Amino acid sequence: MSVVPAEFLPGETLAVPERDPAAPAALGPRARLWPSLAAVYRAQLSRARVARIPLLFVATFQSVGIMILMRGVVDGGSEAQAVVAGSSVLVVAFVALNLLAQYFGQLRSSGGLDHYATLPVPPAAVVLGAAGAYASFTVPGTIVTAVFGCVLFGLPLTHLWVLAAVIPLAGAALAGLGAALGLLAPRPELATLLGQLGMSAALLLGVLPAERMPAVVQLARDLLPSTYGVEAFARTFGPGPDWALVLGDLAVCAGVGVISLAVATWAYRRAAVR
Repeated sequence: MSVVPAEFLPGETLAVPERDPAAPAALGPRARLWPSLAAVYRAQLSRARVARIPLLFVATFQSVGIMILMRGVVDGGSEAQAVVAGSSVLVVAFVALNLLAQYFGQLRSSGGLDHYATLPVPPAAVVLGAAGAYASFTVPGTIVTAVFGCVLFGLPLTHLWVLAAVIPLAGAALAGLGAALGLLAPRPELATLLGQLGMSAALLLGVLPAERMPAVVQLARDLLPSTYGVEAFARTFGPGPDWALVLGDLAVCAGVGVISLAVATWAYRRAAVR
């Protein structure tokens, strides 16, 4: 046995701090918003791809069929512009509003929210990631519907690039509304019903020309967030679009999107703690 000389020993006793066994263990830092948002978005996108693509075809064919039916009633002008713009945004409403309401309604009833609640992910990342993934599925269908409608009614294709702003802004407003409906509905059947009613409102109030609606219906149309996306897109068909009005409609979509996604985040927190 070797003996350590005293001069090499520490002058003070090394003490290991004791931890109270009743105290909770320290948790690691919560994940940041943007990395969490990207992770949830990729997961939702890959999960919903197989199940939602057939429904996206249904949404596209539905909008195309509506335009074909309206072709026998509307000849052109501002009414044709409203029909094409409303049918294009209807694809966004079908996926972002209707399907997202059903998804969160089923997630709440099946206990799927408990899985997300155990992860160190901010609630906003869950809502925004799912909403962004569902809204992404609307891009090809909306573009196909818009191009087909312009050819069908003889409208110019010059300003179709404005869809790059209409799709995400209208999609955010409708996705936030759909998520809130699904999370606040007490049963998944009610969430499905509310999503269907919301899509029907987008169909009746967005596709039909506003000039032919009664004043009360026009007021209800102004309360629907997708209406402003429809108006922004429809204004670009005429000669010399008033870009100030287009930007104003898009700004309303953006504002409603922020509010609706904030409400959906609050509804997620409320449903996750129950």
